[in-house]
Amino acid sequence: MKRVTRVAFWCLVVLCVSFGMSFASASLSGDGIGKIPWHSAPRHSSGIAPDPAKAADMAIVQVYAAPTYGWRGLVAQHPWIIFKRAGEKAFTRYDVIGWGGNNVVRRNYALPDGLWYGRAPRLLVDHRGDGVEAMIVKIKAAIKSYPFANSYHAYPGPNSNTFLAHIGREVPELKLDLPANAIGKDYRPISNPVGLSPSGSGVQLSILGLLGASVGLQEGLEINILGLNFGLDLNSPGLRLPFIGRIGLDDTSVSDAP
Repeated sequence: MKRVTRVAFWCLVVLCVSFGMSFASASLSGDGIGKIPWHSAPRHSSGIAPDPAKAADMAIVQVYAAPTYGWRGLVAQHPWIIFKRAGEKAFTRYDVIGWGGNNVVRRNYALPDGLWYGRAPRLLVDHRGDGVEAMIVKIKAAIKSYPFANSYHAYPGPNSNTFLAHIGREVPELKLDLPANAIGKDYRPISNPVGLSPSGSGVQLSILGLLGASVGLQEGLEINILGLNFGLDLNSPGLRLPFIGRIGLDDTSVSDAP
């Protein structure tokens, strides 16, 4: 009993520290949590994506994630994917949006690298040049095969993170490592609890995204308890924690590009 109590105590400590770090990060970034109404929150370009007109001869795929609007941004992320084929002078963006229609998969809902209702995005994946054309073909097929296009639940899923996790499984070349606070990435229907991890580089056991574990080249080792993820990233050394996402070396997946 004492051992169980000790483990529970340290889990609580980790949760409190992780939440505190997430709150401090949001405060220091000047995002102004809850101070700006959602309809007037800035959604301009973050300046991260390359100018597609200047890189017209290059195929590009990028994945972004930003804290969700308001207080929920302290605990959860919203991801999206953008891509362009060689010869195209504009990006195509895909997200899952839980409002405004039955089909939650949206095309070009916002700017390719725009702020997500006032919150600055972080680049998770940046692939350019050789091999990206074939990757885009598989990404488009994965988007079409997303099994929850008419269903959305912020917790525990399916949601926007479930969508990107589906693409990651179908296109392992992305080397997509969704952060630990991407709630919904581990969602799996009760009828299919075992399969590939969200990056497509490992295996996962998950019951509705509420209880399970993953091990993979990109994710490392991760345990999920009620949607709160704890783990150790071995590929880019770091700790995987709820609320803050991770602490450690940068884990952006970047391919060689001219």
